[in-house]
Amino acid sequence: MRALKGRLQGQRPNEFKADPAPSRLKYRIQRWMLTPGIRMGLRVGLPMCFVLAAAGGYLASETRRDHLVGLFNEARAAFETRPEFMVNVMAIDGADDSVATDIREITALDLPKSSFDLDLPTIREQILQLDPVKAAAVRIRPGGILQVDVVEREPAMVWRSRDGLALLDETGAFVAELGQRSLHPELPLIAGRGADKHAEEAMRIFAAARPLGDRLRGIVRIGERRWDVVLDRGQRIQLPVEAPVAALERVIAVSEVKDLLARDVAVVDLRLPTRLTVRMNSAAVEDWWRIRQLNESSF
Repeated sequence: MRALKGRLQGQRPNEFKADPAPSRLKYRIQRWMLTPGIRMGLRVGLPMCFVLAAAGGYLASETRRDHLVGLFNEARAAFETRPEFMVNVMAIDGADDSVATDIREITALDLPKSSFDLDLPTIREQILQLDPVKAAAVRIRPGGILQVDVVEREPAMVWRSRDGLALLDETGAFVAELGQRSLHPELPLIAGRGADKHAEEAMRIFAAARPLGDRLRGIVRIGERRWDVVLDRGQRIQLPVEAPVAALERVIAVSEVKDLLARDVAVVDLRLPTRLTVRMNSAAVEDWWRIRQLNESSF
């Protein structure tokens, strides 16, 4: 100990060696720099901030911004108007000439046109607005062809209303106006206000009335509640509100057995489902009264 103390006392102050351990502040800074977030910020975030600051400074000028927008629009237009993206013609399949003309008029496409400028769902909705069109599909075929596939409504009946004659499909959707009944004599006829809204029920009644054959003239909607079946010779079958098809089938079955509709019957009333009422025509009633009077006078 004395020897060590003597050596220490014999050294000068500047001859002491510095402590190699870092200070507390330096240690904390080194530890802070080693955290993943700080390292990522210095490696990525700081350069990004410089880039954004430089971009912001460049775009601060309205002239530079307009120039960049113009360059972008020119590049986009040059890409979209390339020949492989251009639509040159419209092809329509499944529609007759009049419907095809209406489709071209309602879409009003100025071809050739870039496919990027065509809104196919909107074009399809425009085509579906046409009354004769039941379904439509629109697509772009290779070769710059706008393909339109159309399914037209098939006329299933003629509707006579205050506005005239019209063709309806099996669902009651309007197909087209009809100038004369003779243009479609094969189609069944319905009449009355609101008859088009019950077209599906009318089709079921027509199916049940097939045994009547050529005697059937049509059916009429009465009071927007029920149907009357109109036959030749002015005969009518008044159907009930509920289950009109079953009631008509019952009358036809009775007529086949007892020739009900072959007689001088004016009206067969089925408005009350539990009771069948028959009204004779005026000539038959007069004959019946005359025969009754003759029988009474003979006694």
